[in-house]
Amino acid sequence: MSEPEDLRKRLADLERQVSALKRGSFRGVRRRSALVFAGLPLYDIAIGPDPERGELRGHAKGVLAFGDLATGIVALGGLARGVVAFGGLAAGILSIGGLSIGLLLAVGGAAIGSIALGGGAAGGVAIGGAAAGRYACGGTAFGAAVVSPVRHDEEAAEFFRRYGLETVCRGR
Repeated sequence: MSEPEDLRKRLADLERQVSALKRGSFRGVRRRSALVFAGLPLYDIAIGPDPERGELRGHAKGVLAFGDLATGIVALGGLARGVVAFGGLAAGILSIGGLSIGLLLAVGGAAIGSIALGGGAAGGVAIGGAAAGRYACGGTAFGAAVVSPVRHDEEAAEFFRRYGLETVCRGR
């Protein structure tokens, strides 16, 4: 087969593949509620690419937001931002995620917040494998009042006892 003929066949094959993509074989999901609350749709779902809009990722914005990127009162997504956020990277007042940043509570592999619970935790109250905070409890803990295998401050032990967390921090 000659080189120009080979190139024509490869080009025709690529055109078929692009045509299949445009028909929606890889198209994402887009759903939005007609009901609106405080200027936001009640729910918005945006997952995956949308070639017609030129979007590689879906960005959902709503009271309940579900998407690759999600912004809402309750947000669930790869990157989630909201009052309550769940995601790979979650930021909110209450957040749960792989990397979680929460104004009040953060729970995750790595957690940063007023109260932080995670493998690595940093905050006012931090509980985790590695914890840093005013009150810290963990395998490795740093702070003003600490419960860890190498340090046991009575102030920290009493604080965790007062809030029913003595079983989490006991024996450290």
